[in-house]
Amino acid sequence: MDDKINVWLYDILNSILEIESFFLEEIIEFELYERDLKTKRAVERNIEIIGEAMTRILRVEPDIALTNTRQIVDTRNRIIHGYDTVSDEIIWSIVFQHLPLLKSEIENLLGE
Repeated sequence: MDDKINVWLYDILNSILEIESFFLEEIIEFELYERDLKTKRAVERNIEIIGEAMTRILRVEPDIALTNTRQIVDTRNRIIHGYDTVSDEIIWSIVFQHLPLLKSEIENLLGE
């Protein structure tokens, strides 16, 4: 695989790991997350990085074996351009329902 793609895959993986680290110290409930502005912004920033890295990957390798690539890019664009329409519920869902699959797929591509 192209070295640039590997760098971007590692950027995605590191962003996922950083997001996971926000939820390791305690079992977090949605209501706690919803009131924690710093964590929300940090999660959103990492999702922006994931989306930007995915955009770059898709320019070089449009058929990469990753699920929901278009939705990842669209989420990044919505956070950046439609920041006032970002739903805490949607971000929460992304973190706990979609990032684990993406993490697994990235690790498989990187051979980890």
